[in-house]
This record gives sequence, structure tokens and C-alpha cells, in this order.
Amino acid sequence: MESEEFEEDAMTAIADVAAQWEATCEVLGGLVSKDAYQRWFRASRLVAVEDSKAVVAVPNDIHQVWIETNYMPELATAVAETIEGVRGVRLVVEDKLAEILEPAASDIDRAVPARPAQVAPMGGEVSFEKRLKTSGLNPQFTLDNFVVGANSQFAHAACEAVGKRKGPGYNPLFIHGGSGLGKTHLMQAIGQEFLRSMPASRVVYLTCEKFTNEFIDAVRKGDLERFRKRYRTAELMLIDDVQFIGGKERSQEEFFHTFNSLLDGRCQVVLTSDRPASEIKNLEPRLVSRFECGLTVEIQPPVFETRLAILQKKRDEWKVKVEEGIMRFLADRIRSNVRRLEGALMRVATFASLAGERVTEERVEHLLRDLLREETGKQVTVDSIQRAVADHFDVRLADMTSRRRPASIAFPRQVAMYLSRTLTKQSLMEIGEAFGGRDHGTVIHAVKRITAQMEADLSTRDAVAVIEASLRR
Repeated sequence: MESEEFEEDAMTAIADVAAQWEATCEVLGGLVSKDAYQRWFRASRLVAVEDSKAVVAVPNDIHQVWIETNYMPELATAVAETIEGVRGVRLVVEDKLAEILEPAASDIDRAVPARPAQVAPMGGEVSFEKRLKTSGLNPQFTLDNFVVGANSQFAHAACEAVGKRKGPGYNPLFIHGGSGLGKTHLMQAIGQEFLRSMPASRVVYLTCEKFTNEFIDAVRKGDLERFRKRYRTAELMLIDDVQFIGGKERSQEEFFHTFNSLLDGRCQVVLTSDRPASEIKNLEPRLVSRFECGLTVEIQPPVFETRLAILQKKRDEWKVKVEEGIMRFLADRIRSNVRRLEGALMRVATFASLAGERVTEERVEHLLRDLLREETGKQVTVDSIQRAVADHFDVRLADMTSRRRPASIAFPRQVAMYLSRTLTKQSLMEIGEAFGGRDHGTVIHAVKRITAQMEADLSTRDAVAVIEASLRR
């Protein structure tokens, strides 16, 4: 009798889950294109609801990565609208369900909302996975799965020493390098090693932008004490993209005191930045000296052999089939950063999987024409624009960020703002920050003025054209 009641309850649960997913798909169909829905969601299904998150099963790793990269906001919106109490989505590959959900004896059992496979041990201890989540760490970012090359060997060794607490203390550890080279990966790997060796330690990972936003919110609410207590009691503090604090005077003041409090309390601090501390614009000298008082390491773009090794590792992880010749082609043509390299592999692997045809170099050239165009073209940055404009108008580079406003300086500065807006992907706020912490309204005014002057004055138009040509050479 009990078994019959259980089976009846299980069948009801199956029907409920199916109905919830059907309702979700109806909403989702209005948020994405028909082709996108058929390609990425038709073979997916709702498995369970756990901890206010909908667990959605997808056919393979490619579906998981592609949906997470391109359609998670739409999927989360559809789920939130149709399943009461759900505030997030978790994607799981079908063949990994057994690792995620409690083992089931049948499809009926699997359809019933299940408990997590790893339950907190006796004595109130918290699982390692739970600690990672609480600390803000991504479990995929480990020292073991980071591909080490000549470009990152020193940085990897330093991170391993800090994470495993070997050798002399490197405090703070300052990691800098271009976007997409693995700084965040190494930083979070330190956090994982820390938690493995000291499970009870308090590890905090956050971006500098989050630190600034939370500080502003704490000031607004008059709750600075709680803010300080949260960040000044950690054993390991991981702060990503610290360059964004440049020019934010009040945030720098709080950051300075928090930083000192952490070091005085023997807390290990790890920082990342897209440039050396001394080159962060509008960063107070006292912060520069604090950042440089420990160990500074740089990650450079990977060489061909390292790029190929990264691609091979990702191919194995994603379980996709891409010919070795195509792998070498990608490694040779995409050199700027690892993130773009992985994105190119994902695009090629997805096409091969869906099209069911052999991928040639000509096909790859077409698929990746936007990435390859950017790789071959010289990258223009706000820094390079400021240098080119300063050279052309014979003014000091420092005048680009100074508060001096004579016409001989203000006009070149406006030209530089105009070019920054038209030649880079930086936002108005980011451009303003790069020019001495000016607001977005100043940038808009500069763009409008130079645009109007170019239409009315041939010499201005020629000057801008000459500078732009020099930047693209």
C-alpha cells in the first residue's frame, strides 16, 4: 500500500515538473528566437527545484556553456515567471546528473525534487563545495587545470606558494596582465587551496567594483560598521580588477584603511589589475606603495605552444571533436587572450556538432571573421590615444588627466575624448575616469564639440584624421 502511495506521489511530481517546464518554455519562446529555442532548449528539461534554484538538464557540455554564455538571463526570467519561489537556474549535463542529484532507482525517482548528493557531515561541518560558494569562488578555477606556459610560470608558482602557504609570505600578492589571460583563475585557485588546507578559514573574493558599490551603499544607509566588519575579519582577501578604484577618492580612503587593517591582522591579500600599480590612473601614492610592498607578478599573452595546450585541454574537458589541424590554426591566429581563444573553439565545436560536416580552415575563417579581424588589426586603447594626441599637439601626457583648462590643453584633451569614444568600446563613464575622473557629461560635451568643429573647420578634421591614421598603423 505504501509503495502504491509513493508511486502515486512520484507520478504527481513528474506531472508537476513537466507542467512547470512546459509553462517555462512558453515564456522562453517569447524571449529568444525560434531557431535559438529549437537549437538550445528543445532537448532540455526541468529536473528539480533545489534551494530556490531550478535544476535544468541539458544534453551536453556545449549546450551548457552556450546557454550560460548567451541565454541565462532569458532562461532565468522565464523560470522566475512560471515557478513560484525560484530565484535562479542551475544547468546540469544529463550524464552528470548522478553526481549532482541523489542516486535514483528509476526515472520516477529522478523526477521527484531531490536533495543534494553531498549533505553536510555530522557535527555541523559545512561541505567544501558550500564553503566555495559562500566565499564567491568558482570550483572550476583550480591550480591543476590552469595551463602553465612561459608567460605564466612565475605567476603560477607564486600563487601556488601563497595558496599552499609555502615559503616566505608574499603579502600582498599583486597579479597584473591584460584581459582574459587567467588572473581571476589563479586568484580563485589560491582561495581553493586556502580552504583545503584551512577549512575553517574565512576567504572573501570580490571585484573592486563590488567593494566600491557596497561601500557607497553602506554610506547611504549609515551602516559602515557592518561593512568594515565584513571585510576586515577575513584570513584571505581576494580583490579582482583593483584598477577600477582609481579616481574614487572616498572609496580609496576606505580601501586604504581596510587594506592596512588586513595586513596588520596577518591576513593574506591578493590583488589583480590590468596594469601595474604605478600605472593605475588617479590612484593615491600611498595605495601604490602598499600594493607594491609585497610581490608583484605579471601574466603575459601565451605563446603558440601554450595556446595550443589550452585548446587541447578545453577540447578534452568539453568532449568535443575538432581536428588537430584546426586546433593549430586557432592557436596560430588568435593570440591576444585566452578567453577569446576558448570562445573561438566553442564556436567552431558548436558548428561542427550542429552542422555535422567536416570543418575546414576556410569555414573557420568565415565563422570567426570578426575575431580574426580584431586580431589582425592594431588594438586602439584610451592610453594609446592619449599618447598620440599629446605627441601631435605637443603637450604633456599628464595634461590629458590634469585639471588645467587653458585652450592649448583643453582642445587636445577634447580631441582625445572624441577619439576614445569613436575608436574604443569604453563607456562614457570609463572614458571620463581615464581623463582624470571626469563625469560622462564632460565626455559628451567634448564629443559634440569636436564633431561640430570637424564639420566647420578643415584643419580640425585633418588633425583628427592624421591622429587616427597613426593609431591604426
